[in-house]
Amino acid sequence: MIAAKVVATDASQPAIAITGLSHSYGQRRALAGIDLEITGHEIFGLVGPNGGGKTTLFKILATLTAPQSGRVTIFGEDVARAGLAGIRRRLGIVFQDASLDSKLTVAENLRCHAALYGVPASRARERIAAVLALLGVADRANDRVEVLSGGLARRVELAKGLLHEPDLLLLDEPSTGLDPGARRDFMRYLVELRDRSRVTVVLTTHAMEEAERCDRIGFVHRGCLVAVGPPEALKAEIGGDVVVVQASDPQGLGERIRQRFGCEPRLVNGALRIELPRGHEFAREVAEAFPGSIRSVTFGKPTLEDVFVHLTGQRFYDEDGPQQGPPT
Repeated sequence: MIAAKVVATDASQPAIAITGLSHSYGQRRALAGIDLEITGHEIFGLVGPNGGGKTTLFKILATLTAPQSGRVTIFGEDVARAGLAGIRRRLGIVFQDASLDSKLTVAENLRCHAALYGVPASRARERIAAVLALLGVADRANDRVEVLSGGLARRVELAKGLLHEPDLLLLDEPSTGLDPGARRDFMRYLVELRDRSRVTVVLTTHAMEEAERCDRIGFVHRGCLVAVGPPEALKAEIGGDVVVVQASDPQGLGERIRQRFGCEPRLVNGALRIELPRGHEFAREVAEAFPGSIRSVTFGKPTLEDVFVHLTGQRFYDEDGPQQGPPT
């Protein structure tokens, strides 16, 4: 098991506290001893490739799956011991797959949801008006969901999750199907919700742009939580720049770079990666030293994907997208 590297922030009473959480599907381990605290009124992102374990963790937090070992508390209530009805009333959940009835209007969808949560009709009218105004879709209340764009439909999903005034909002891959502009708008609305309504937000994502906008993130890899902290603090842990060298013989070139420059190239998906200060100077020097062996050299400031590579030795994305695996 990989121990998570934690970059500290100001502590407060946790909205979620997880200790020693493990979960398996037969012989396949989905979670391996997760320890994590999520403070109140923050946006926390569970970031990882498909198959890394973040979906299993989401299901446990949503009280859809019981923890097999370890302890999970939500606002101080142990999910394995407390009455789930009380915890669930404090949760708002937006799943990856759409849960709106496309043939009903926006308002009709929300009225149905209010009825399921036992919200009185008079209070439901007030809440529907409030959440639609908050999310900028009040003028679409009488439109059928089927005529809305993907971005507007996701706002309505979020309004549905907020309708009963939850203290904790859980979002599973909330930007699925959204274009980059709609994704930015959606994250901006989450920040406004955190600031206006003091809601704690936990989301799963493999979109690095989305992760960048969280207050803190936790990288989940092969069932382990390998790092936790604010995005900028995690990137700062690498230090310097990241130089990537493409070569016909990367292993041989890596050894020659090690001998010539005294650094430690890392072979990841067929490319050499070197983390060091003043990457632009090193890129020039290595290209001049081995002109016949190098196909290309790039350099830049560390990204969150670089952090993932630094921690795991693997790229976050392969050539076809996020790493694939069984849904966990």
